[in-house]
Amino acid sequence: MRRFAFVAPILALGFLTGCASIVDGTNQPISVKTVSDSGDLPGAACQLNNGKGAWFVQTPGSIVVHRAYSDLTVKCTKDGFAPATQTVTSATKPMALGDAIFGGVIGVGVDTADGAAFDYPTLITVIMHPASTPVAEASPALVAASK
Repeated sequence: MRRFAFVAPILALGFLTGCASIVDGTNQPISVKTVSDSGDLPGAACQLNNGKGAWFVQTPGSIVVHRAYSDLTVKCTKDGFAPATQTVTSATKPMALGDAIFGGVIGVGVDTADGAAFDYPTLITVIMHPASTPVAEASPALVAASK
């Protein structure tokens, strides 16, 4: 009985941690690049948002974000181009199955709550289009003809 009293707390601590938290952690590096019709478009300022925070990067660039169940929204701006938004879906990592098997409900709960059970694509490409040119004022002849 005395031996079990020593082993039980150690086993309990093992079940309080999630598998994905231990293996991959709650943060993920992501690369962001912007492209236009003519190819790569460096120098765009991008903001990445999910349920765990906001991060900023200039393209092409990399940033470390906090994993979350929520989608990751990437909004980019660059002079001469219309603002562009790309949303990427959070996917459940296969490691979450290990949580269900080895960590049980507690492991799944921990990794779901802290975001470690989820993953985003490692490269996000945002397509940007040139800003539309302002509409020229109508000539006086056209205005008179329309009356």
